[in-house]
Amino acid sequence: QVQLVESGGGLVQAGGSLRLSCAASGRTFSNNDMGWFRQAPGKEREFVAGISWSGGSTVYADAVKGRFTISRDNAKNTVYLQMNSLKPEDTAVYYCAADRWGSSPRRAEYLYWGQGTQVTVSS
Repeated sequence: QVQLVESGGGLVQAGGSLRLSCAASGRTFSNNDMGWFRQAPGKEREFVAGISWSGGSTVYADAVKGRFTISRDNAKNTVYLQMNSLKPEDTAVYYCAADRWGSSPRRAEYLYWGQGTQVTVSS
């Protein structure tokens, strides 16, 4: 059974940092693109960041560019999201996604999804 388990969320003050992790089990994703999405209350799920299978290519939403960094460790079957200079508008449930089938990493076209981890940024 394939599972993606996110961790590292929590409550942080504006300007602070958090590092999210997404550990995969049940199969390896070392040959697959992975990504992070988020969903705030009352809003649709939105793209945050994506990373190619090798880690050599990354893409970010404009709202997080320069503040967030996506990375991966294929030996650990894990993808990370380092979030710096957090803002209250970053408050959301963050989801990890793996094995992209769509044409763009910005679209929520991935086969596998985690259950999400809550990130709350206070002002």
